[in-house]
Amino acid sequence: MGSLFRSEEMALCQLFLQSEAAYACVSELGELGLVQFRDLNPDVNAFQRKFVNEVRRCDEMERKLRYLEKEIKKDGIPMLDTGESPEAPQPREMIDLEATFEKLENELREVNQNAEALKRNFLELTELKHILRKTQVFFDEQEGGVNQTTESMTRALITDEARTTGASMGPVQLGYMEKSNEREDYLPCFVAGVILRERLPAFERMLWRACRGNVFLRQAMIETPLEDPTNGDQVHKSVFIIFFQGDQLKTRVKKICEGFRATLYPCPEAPADRREMAMGVMTRIEDLNTVLGQTQDHRHRVLVAAAKNLKNWFVKVRKIKAIYHTLNLFNLDVTQKCLIAECWVPLLDFETIQLALRRGTERSGSSVPPILNRMQTFENPPTYNRTNKFTKAFQALIDAYGVASYREMNPAPYTIITFPFLFAVMFGDLGHGAIMALFGLWMIRKEKGLAAQKTDNEIWNIFFGGRYIIFLMGVFSMYTGLIYNDIFSKSLNIFGSHWHMSYNKSTVMDNKFLQLSPKVDYEGAPYPFGMDPIWQVASANKIIFHNAYKMKISIIFGVIHMIFGVVMSWHNHTYFRNRISLIYEFIPQLVFLLLLFFYMVLLMFIKWIKFAATNDKPYSEACAPSILITFIDMVLFNTPKPPPENCETYMFFGQHVIQVLFVLVAVGCIPVMLLAKPLLIMQARKQANEEVQPIAGATSDAETGGVSNGGSHGGGGGHEEEEELSEIFIHQSIHTIEYVLGSVSHTASYLRLWALSLAHAQLAEVLWTMVLSIGLKQEGPVGGIVLTCVFAFWAILTVGILVLMEGLSAFLHTLRLHWVEFQSKFYKGQGYAFQPFSFDAIIENGAAAAEE
Repeated sequence: MGSLFRSEEMALCQLFLQSEAAYACVSELGELGLVQFRDLNPDVNAFQRKFVNEVRRCDEMERKLRYLEKEIKKDGIPMLDTGESPEAPQPREMIDLEATFEKLENELREVNQNAEALKRNFLELTELKHILRKTQVFFDEQEGGVNQTTESMTRALITDEARTTGASMGPVQLGYMEKSNEREDYLPCFVAGVILRERLPAFERMLWRACRGNVFLRQAMIETPLEDPTNGDQVHKSVFIIFFQGDQLKTRVKKICEGFRATLYPCPEAPADRREMAMGVMTRIEDLNTVLGQTQDHRHRVLVAAAKNLKNWFVKVRKIKAIYHTLNLFNLDVTQKCLIAECWVPLLDFETIQLALRRGTERSGSSVPPILNRMQTFENPPTYNRTNKFTKAFQALIDAYGVASYREMNPAPYTIITFPFLFAVMFGDLGHGAIMALFGLWMIRKEKGLAAQKTDNEIWNIFFGGRYIIFLMGVFSMYTGLIYNDIFSKSLNIFGSHWHMSYNKSTVMDNKFLQLSPKVDYEGAPYPFGMDPIWQVASANKIIFHNAYKMKISIIFGVIHMIFGVVMSWHNHTYFRNRISLIYEFIPQLVFLLLLFFYMVLLMFIKWIKFAATNDKPYSEACAPSILITFIDMVLFNTPKPPPENCETYMFFGQHVIQVLFVLVAVGCIPVMLLAKPLLIMQARKQANEEVQPIAGATSDAETGGVSNGGSHGGGGGHEEEEELSEIFIHQSIHTIEYVLGSVSHTASYLRLWALSLAHAQLAEVLWTMVLSIGLKQEGPVGGIVLTCVFAFWAILTVGILVLMEGLSAFLHTLRLHWVEFQSKFYKGQGYAFQPFSFDAIIENGAAAAEE
């Protein structure tokens, strides 16, 4: 069977590389992505390996590139991404890359430092400009004699002296006043500065408390926000001027300003000096604007030039780093001239890998060819399932349960059909399926562009990764919607109903409980495709009919699905040459499932074929037995209840004898599954002890499942430690009990197909009846507006609840049916994934290193 149905055959190989050619050969293997290297130095510290210095150099280059990337994103400069993957540079090119990155980083840091210093100077000049402008207003008010607050403040400053001397004083000029011999210690002075607006209330309270009210504070807001030179944030500040008197208060005020990180600026007292300073500040601001613009232009040019190559630089550095990480997994031979590696490779790609090694050797100019030897091993190889963009999502569903054991049957190819089909049984609606299929088709058509828009949105990545699953689920749902004849809870009358009314119209309209008779009102020929549309308008027995139909098809699909899972185990047993499991596990399991549950499915078909509402007794509808009651009586050996008059007890001749025989054989399969395999293992071990010879053939197959890895890995079980007999008996008992009880519970579990299908149909009908039909009943121009609003609301609920929420619910239930009911019959999932050294995977995962 091809690799689509089983994992690839793997081989453990030993690789010998000359030191000069090792880098180029590993680079070629990274481009190929088909080799998984093993760590031959597990006990060596990561900082003590041979190429640790090269890895550190790569880390330093990555740090510089991340710094450049951050600066480029800060300026909103688009980074050129051609989608191409440049080859890994040669080791000698690392020096050129390091020099380039070092030059760019130093240049950018120098430009940033200069720009920050210029912005800080610009901020100081801007704040000084606002101080000169705002304080001019304060002094103009004082000179005009209109500032009564100033006079009050001046009186407050000399209040203690006034109380002492009893002298009365007039208004005092603010600022650095002419000193008088009598009042030298009481002449007021001031300081001016800028503070963050949010700190101003606390600053004012602290001044008042620390200076005991002997200061006067004036403040004015700066309307335009200022740019912080350190982080570029916009901050709001206010200008303040503090009047006080005496050196002691001056020292205290300055300490408070320093504590609140307020910036103080010199402010001349004389108006002429202030005007002269303001003119000088404006001139300097204009010059600074010119210099800042030139600095920003130079910085922008540097970043634009770097943005053109940044993506390629990242790819090159990560490839170099990945190569040296991989080389650290190798061993050096005694001559220190050859590197030795061990790796897992797919057998089908053995020649491709050898060609890649030859190309690497030619690139390096080495004359010694690499040597790739297959090794004999009993180690369990990794599992490698080849996938493409279509099968990748389905394989991910299987691997989420557990990676397949080596060469075990892969359920993914079958899941491509069974998964969307079982989903559609629960989600069957032509309209909802069309919405889902169109969404999946849109993602498929736009997949190149959408894949290029790499995003961190996890929900979108899940949807986009499963676009083919979504498309198939939508298509299958459209098919089952046609079978159910259900589109947004309504039917399509394509071929015309095969029912007709024998009553007059008034009788039918007035009687809600009137039923049409199949013998009289049915034409006899079935509806060509799907359900007859008449069932959609039936009110009395619509749900009863749908319940009976969907419940039976759920059991039919479930039993067939489980039988298929058991048949898959036959492929595993035959491939691994596990004769004991084939005879004493597979055959009893299949017989048990067929004689009980598949027989129940046959009874359903017999009932559908033999009994009909149009037939007369004993094959009329009234004589049709209940399949569930028949199955219960069969298992419990009960005598069936007497049938109605003119009806037969059994559906076919010899039914009772056949049913008793089937139950006895099915029950007899249980001890075979429970005891046969452990007893045969015990007997084989007993014979081995008597002969005093190791049993490597059938006994090892019996104990370990006959693991045969194909190629160079066959017969691995004989080299493993033997399992205790008690553990074998316990394991077999658990396995048998799980299978027998699981056959019942798993069959019942498939009834979720019926339950969710019914719930989905009823929710769709509720939305139509309770929402959209209200808008359809409106008339006139107002009715059109109402219908538009109601339709929008109905559409939102349909997509949000019936498509998204119900779709997610059906998806999870389908996933459970595959993981538990289907895969438990044959799938162990105890392997580990093949993780090749691949540049594509490393680049896709960002800055991840190629190490385990």
